[in-house]
Amino acid sequence: MRSFLTVFLLCSMTVQSQTTESADKKMVNSVKKHVEFLSSDRLEGRRTGTNGEKLAYTYISKQFKKAGLIPYADNGTYIQSFDVNEKENRKGHNVIGYVNNYAVYTIVLGAHYDHLGYGEDKNSMYRDSIPMIHNGADDNASGTAALISLAKSLKKSGNKNYNYLFIAFSGEELGLFGSKYFTEHPTVPLSSVSYMVNMDMVGRLNAESRSITVGGYGTSPVWGQLIKTTDPALSIKIDSSGTGPSDHSSFYRKDIPVLFFFTGTHTDYHKPSDDADKINYGGIVQISEYIKNLIASTAEMGKLTFAKTREVNTGRMSFKVSLGIMPDYTFAGPGVLVEGVSAGRPAEKAGILAGDVILQLGENKTSTVEDYMKALGKFDKGQTINAIIIRANKELIVPVNF
Repeated sequence: MRSFLTVFLLCSMTVQSQTTESADKKMVNSVKKHVEFLSSDRLEGRRTGTNGEKLAYTYISKQFKKAGLIPYADNGTYIQSFDVNEKENRKGHNVIGYVNNYAVYTIVLGAHYDHLGYGEDKNSMYRDSIPMIHNGADDNASGTAALISLAKSLKKSGNKNYNYLFIAFSGEELGLFGSKYFTEHPTVPLSSVSYMVNMDMVGRLNAESRSITVGGYGTSPVWGQLIKTTDPALSIKIDSSGTGPSDHSSFYRKDIPVLFFFTGTHTDYHKPSDDADKINYGGIVQISEYIKNLIASTAEMGKLTFAKTREVNTGRMSFKVSLGIMPDYTFAGPGVLVEGVSAGRPAEKAGILAGDVILQLGENKTSTVEDYMKALGKFDKGQTINAIIIRANKELIVPVNF
């Protein structure tokens, strides 16, 4: 009997392992399919108000329908349209689907799906004169794919203590237009929202370090209980702020606890080279599973308590010049930590390196990213200023020519 039971258990464990591996492979392939479509040249960079955006929101709507989500936007559809009044008047389109578990409170999960098109809105890091498509595989086809994956898994899950509202935002790259519009024209009462989870650029999880930044840590005391930096699955770097350059900021402004998942900036950020072949698809699945488990751990908590945090500037600012660095928005300072340096830009020419901390530009101290942004607005093309940086605990002065 023991021998038979042992064989039976071994067989059962083998089948279970094979089933799990098969399910994981299926999820990875599904996520890859979403990213590859959304970041294909056919969509021409998913710029808000273009046919590429329409192809994207039509695709996302079909995926929401396939997942069994209820249309929860304009006139019984998945689409919530809004005006974008920038240099040209155009329409943006959020995609909204709902899982109604008839619960008292709702969790909002979001990711923006728009990107830069050919860089027409002057928000590209690409400096060549030949127009090129910015496919935005990491930014933010990756987060959109994670959103679709979570829509399918949470719809099927046994977690019925909350309703779930899934929103793919547009207009994010222009200044959070879609999420701002939703929070002013919500399709569920904001008073019923327990918290919001935002996924933006989750496609570059490093296979070795497994490092991911989770923002919004300070927006509810609950996050300190549930999110551990020593998590066995992921190496988590926390940022307390409820604001930042993505859509969770719009919900934080409405006194809603938020979380922001982000695998970091890179040299392809806002460039045509942000393509699907550089994405860690298994990493997106791993992050999605982490979020699903985190949501399950809040099942008995009802409406989470909101807390105010320090703020990071999220507004769009116009600059005559750019330094050509990628700041680490999670760095506590003082100063601006350089996470990446763009080739051929003033920072690289001045010898500024990733890992340097910028303390001052000209006469302007840069204690925070917001100070840094304000400082840039004071300079003109052709101007040379001195930058004060910290490198390997030594203070250096380097001339920067804009």
